Amino acid sequence: MLKPKLIRITTVPLSLNVLIKGQLRFMKAHFEVLAVSSGPEEELKEVERREGVSTVQVKMTRSITTLQDLKAVWQLYRLFKKEKPHIVHTHTPKAGTVGMLAAKLAGVPHRLHTVAGLPLLEATGAKRKLLDTVEKFTYSCATKVYPNSKGLYDIILQQAYCKATKLKVIAKGSSNGIDTTHFNTEQISNNQKEVLRSQLNIQPNDFVYVFVGRLVGDKGINELVKAFTRQTGGDSKESHSEPQQSWGEGISPRTTKLLLVGPFESELDPLQPQTLHQIQNNPNILTVGFQKDVRPYLAISHALAFPSYREGFPNVVMQAGAMGLPAIVTDINGCNEIIEVGKNGLVIPVKDTDVLFEKMQQLQTDNKLYTQLQQNARPMICERYEQRVVWEAILEEYRTLGGEDQ
Repeated sequence: MLKPKLIRITTVPLSLNVLIKGQLRFMKAHFEVLAVSSGPEEELKEVERREGVSTVQVKMTRSITTLQDLKAVWQLYRLFKKEKPHIVHTHTPKAGTVGMLAAKLAGVPHRLHTVAGLPLLEATGAKRKLLDTVEKFTYSCATKVYPNSKGLYDIILQQAYCKATKLKVIAKGSSNGIDTTHFNTEQISNNQKEVLRSQLNIQPNDFVYVFVGRLVGDKGINELVKAFTRQTGGDSKESHSEPQQSWGEGISPRTTKLLLVGPFESELDPLQPQTLHQIQNNPNILTVGFQKDVRPYLAISHALAFPSYREGFPNVVMQAGAMGLPAIVTDINGCNEIIEVGKNGLVIPVKDTDVLFEKMQQLQTDNKLYTQLQQNARPMICERYEQRVVWEAILEEYRTLGGEDQ
């Protein structure tokens, strides 16, 4: 018996290689799976090698480019008419818009779109109205819409993007869950950690805050760098913090450091000049760029600082928790579902540098609080977001669709 065909689409291959890593291989046992994204081709080849599925390249842009978008719709339409998939499932905004429209035009019976964030929430004026219209249009073309957090579910209803009957949060949230065997400090040897600390000039008794993600304004990098700079006294070569108490096993940290793991995206969301100055000149701010494997950097850190303005269901917060790190996050959907105040982290208002500064100080100087949050971090992630549980829930959702058109 032939397996039904499933086509998964993302705007860029990075999303296939990171956001839903491993999921296509899992689904391959139940479906004939085809992955679609834009270039570069070597990243699509990586998907083929790792997931064991075929890929197709369709050029898509992340911004509004009318002619290119229409071309993408046409290419996807032709692909769907040829492949005749039972399900088309899209992730990321642009892939959702062009993918859902093309799937509807091609008569694909089950058109699913996962919402992992709403960038438009930061837009205003005419741009916001345009993006609101595009969002509603995308959902109107879909047969089911899956917000990957309860917070996004509520926002979609509040904004009247679609009716509740079309919405569903799968499992307890997240697009892919987390492989807690892979994200485990035991996977990183002491030698690996010592070598990396030496390369970054991190001393044994330094306290390290880590951020993982794009280094852009809407990830809260301006506020994070400002709060950190206030804590450490600026970009002086002699800058250091003086905590009032010890942290962890009675060791008093000599220096506070901020480790930034991720790429700059100056063309889309540039950082403020003063932020860039601090990143370039403060010796206690360490930048390592994009890293395929973030586990070693989490393993040499003590806490995650993630003051983002908006998220869907942030993988990095789960990853850090699975690696045993408490987190400071903003009170936004996804983040405030993964982190419970006083249990596995702290929650702060969005764009509030003062509170971020206070909580960073508190986490570093309150040994009892830090130890409590650290001890709860990994167990809470394992219990709620183990990857296999999320994959099984998505598969069960596919199975409920049956073979009837909608």
